[in-house]
Amino acid sequence: MVIFGVLLVVAAGVGFYFMRRTRDQLHAMIGAETLPVDELERLRRISDELGARGGFRKQCEVIGEAYPRPEGLLVSEFSKTECVWHRHVVKRRFEERRYDSNGRPNRTRKTETVAEHTSWAGYALRDDRGVLIGVDPNGTAPDKPEQVVSRFEPYQRQQGPTVFGFQLPNIFDDSSTIGYEYEEWVIRPGQRLYVLGEVHDRIGPLVIGKPEQDGHFVISTRTEDQLRKSARTQHRLLAVGIPLAALAGIALIVLGAIG
Repeated sequence: MVIFGVLLVVAAGVGFYFMRRTRDQLHAMIGAETLPVDELERLRRISDELGARGGFRKQCEVIGEAYPRPEGLLVSEFSKTECVWHRHVVKRRFEERRYDSNGRPNRTRKTETVAEHTSWAGYALRDDRGVLIGVDPNGTAPDKPEQVVSRFEPYQRQQGPTVFGFQLPNIFDDSSTIGYEYEEWVIRPGQRLYVLGEVHDRIGPLVIGKPEQDGHFVISTRTEDQLRKSARTQHRLLAVGIPLAALAGIALIVLGAIG
């Protein structure tokens, strides 16, 4: 009982962290300006005239379509989809055998990640006026990218030797692997994107990416209105669930201590 109480209190603490993070991101979206790229270029020119060439910084939102970098499109690993960004994950499903105090075996199914990769290459965003700005994803996974692969492949056990025309089982293959899950996500060129971040000119051309100091960085295929609605719903649910989990956890700890 005490253990469950402690787990509920810990869950409440983790939930409080995510609630604050969701609230802060919502406030960042509400407070940020949505600016066209040519307006950002105008602000950058003013910064240059004031002697701050290469030091322009502006936290804002930019909306437009994904556009390939000058070097061309990327190709995703599994589906070979042409894209500007991709990510894949490979997970192994396996059985873990343990023995109880009486020596009887118990099997538990588990999953572990054996491979994952997120592309780091930059790309561009073309706003509604047709002007480009660079996007530095910085390894950040976008919100709601398109999933192009989601499949499970059972593990193919090696066959044993053939004796007098009969296929014998491979007694040496004691692998606990059940199979592998493959998942892959992409952002294709032309995909509508919402980006919240910091625009800078450190490398010359304007680029939007993760803020150097405090701030939020969001790349999403959803609109700002959809993101705000989702954040408000999540915040309300956490605001209700966290106090209930904390109170239930404290009650279980007290009851367990008394008992």
